[in-house]
Amino acid sequence: MDTHSSTRAGMSRSPVFCGIVPPHMLDKLARSEDAAISAAARRTLVSDAAQRTGRRLTAVVGATACPAEEPAGRPRRTIHDAEHGTTLPGTKVRDEGEDPGQDATVNRAYAGLGATFELLMAAYGRDSIDGAGLPLIATVHYDENYGNAFWNGEQMVFGDGDGEIFLDFTVPIDVIGHELAHGLTQYTANLTYFGQPGALNESVSDVFGSLVKQYVLDQTAEQADWLIGAGLLAPRVTGVALRSMKEPGSAYDDDVLGKDPQPGTMEDYVRTGRDNGGVHINSGIPNHAFYLLATQLGGKAWERAGQIWYDVLTGRTLEVDASFTDFARATVSAAAARYGEGSEHEAVLKAWQQVGVTAH
Repeated sequence: MDTHSSTRAGMSRSPVFCGIVPPHMLDKLARSEDAAISAAARRTLVSDAAQRTGRRLTAVVGATACPAEEPAGRPRRTIHDAEHGTTLPGTKVRDEGEDPGQDATVNRAYAGLGATFELLMAAYGRDSIDGAGLPLIATVHYDENYGNAFWNGEQMVFGDGDGEIFLDFTVPIDVIGHELAHGLTQYTANLTYFGQPGALNESVSDVFGSLVKQYVLDQTAEQADWLIGAGLLAPRVTGVALRSMKEPGSAYDDDVLGKDPQPGTMEDYVRTGRDNGGVHINSGIPNHAFYLLATQLGGKAWERAGQIWYDVLTGRTLEVDASFTDFARATVSAAAARYGEGSEHEAVLKAWQQVGVTAH
C-alpha cells in the first residue's frame, strides 16, 4: 500500500469546519455600523468558532454505510430542525421517501441532498459521498440569524441568514452541493485544510457545487452562470453571489460586505495567515482553471471536465498536502489516462497555463 493510501486508510482525523461563507466576509460584517448586521455576524462567528473547537474525531474508513437491507444506489436522506438552537441534529422532520411538508427550507434541503447524490451516481457511479451508501443527514433552522452553512464531518447544517445580508442558505442548490462535496473530499483525497491544499479543498467544493446546479438545470458549460451562491445575498447587497468561477473577484462589491478579494491567477495570489492561509480566497485560481477547461471542452461540464477532477480526487495518488502544481499535474495525468493525449489533455494544460500554474 502506498503512503498516501495508508495514511487515509489507517487514521482517524478531526474533520475541519467547512463553512460556505468565509471568515473575511463575516469579519467585515461584524464591524458594520448597522447594529443588527454586526450582531448577526458576531453571533455567526462565535458559533463557527465553537464548531471548529468542538469537533470530535471521526474515522472515515469504516464509517456507517448503507445497511444490507437497503437497496444500493439510492439516497437515504434525513432532515432535522434545530428550531433556532445549536443542538445537532435536532428534531427529525423528514425522512427518505416522505412527501414534502409545509416548510420550504426542509423541502429544499431534501431536494439538494438528492440532487448531489444523483449527480455522483449518474455521472460517476458513486453511491453517496463515501461510495458506500452513506446516509445524508441535514439540519435546518440552525441558531438565530445564523449566516452560514457547513459540513461538520458527519452532516450538513444550514442557517436561515439574517435577512439583511444573507437569505436562507438552502436557497442556492450549489451551496448544498458545495458543502456535501467537502464530505466527498473527506472520503477521498482528504486535502489538508490550510494554504494551497485548503484552497484546493474549497475549490473542489465549488466545482462540484456548480456541477450539481448545472446538472439540475441541464445546462451546458456555456449556459451556466458559474456563480457560487447566487440568490443567497439579500436585495440590499450590491453583488450577485459569494464567488464567481468565471470572473474571480467580481461576485460582490458592497459598502457593508466589502469587495470580493478572490484572484483568478497566480499573479494575484494572496499570502495571508487568516482564513487558514486564505483557503476561501485563493480557491479562485483553481476555480478559474476549471471554468476555462469546462468552457473550452464545451458540452456538459460534469461529463469530461468534472470526470477529470473526480478521477484525481478518487485516484489515491494525490498527497493530502498537494499544492496547486501537484493538483494541476494530477489533472493532466488523469486526462491522458482517460482520454489519451488529445483535445482534453491539451485543454487541461492550457487552462492551468492561463491561471499561471505549472502543470507539466
